[in-house]
Amino acid sequence: MRAIRVHEFGGPEVLRLEEVPAPKPARGQVVVAVKAVGVNPIDTYLRAGTSYKPALPFTPGRDAAGIVEAVGAGVRGFKPCERVYVSGAVGAYAERALCAQAEVHPLPENTSFEQGSALGVPYTTAHRALFGKAKTRKGETVLVHGASGGVGLAALQLGRAAGLDMLGTAGSERGLELVAAQGARQAFDHRQPDYEQRIIAATGGKGPAVILEMLANVNLGRDLALAAPGGRIVVIGCRGEVQINPRDAMSRDLTIFGMVVMNTPAAELARIHQELQAGLIGGTLRPVIGRSFPLAEAPQAHRTVLEPGACGKIVLIP
Repeated sequence: MRAIRVHEFGGPEVLRLEEVPAPKPARGQVVVAVKAVGVNPIDTYLRAGTSYKPALPFTPGRDAAGIVEAVGAGVRGFKPCERVYVSGAVGAYAERALCAQAEVHPLPENTSFEQGSALGVPYTTAHRALFGKAKTRKGETVLVHGASGGVGLAALQLGRAAGLDMLGTAGSERGLELVAAQGARQAFDHRQPDYEQRIIAATGGKGPAVILEMLANVNLGRDLALAAPGGRIVVIGCRGEVQINPRDAMSRDLTIFGMVVMNTPAAELARIHQELQAGLIGGTLRPVIGRSFPLAEAPQAHRTVLEPGACGKIVLIP
């Protein structure tokens, strides 16, 4: 089968399409014939060796969707030919993915394979940030900083379904339109110098109760001055260091949470996926696909996923 392999850490050019042996399931494992793969920023960090360094060589990717091809002994609830999505598996940039049973979830018929591949990291991250970390309550105002990307759009849809008052920022006209269409009461252009004042005005002068931050190295200091008294800030993404004034947090009793979805306890993760499946079936959750690339163009997908002005999810098609 074909798979993307990384033999050395580096830029996108180290992603190489190669022929590798097809996997066979051991006990408790499932082999999925991959129809679409979700590309996440963390994939680029692992490829570059700036997050943590997997043993070389390796195949990137945690999220995918496809059809069950084979199951190992002891697997219950899945059989060949069923539609599934994969979340948390290692090595999804391939024509087949070898997964633990807990990493495989039913994919409703009303959800495409591309949409299924967009569920794992983005939707579980957004869900845990909103409800596991910030403990948002119905009616609270939530600002999603960088809302036009995969995690941001997931947060808007989840928040709207939960009765939250959602606001979002984006950096392009297309992104602003997408943010408004996916559940934000108002969308703000973070390229404009007065956008923070406009957010304050939109919240009646209070500021948002919760801020989901996708680029903390740029925005965290500003978030401390923007959040409502007693507010919660969840740091989801960061690409460098940042200097803040702790007094801004002290004076307003703010709480800053850091999180990565890989730290989610297994029981909590299982509950999240149950809720995601219910949202897909009910139509409140509908992943937005920004661009699709052939598997061989994984290097370009890695460049694109880090570009500013993201609009929807980047996926690979084997």
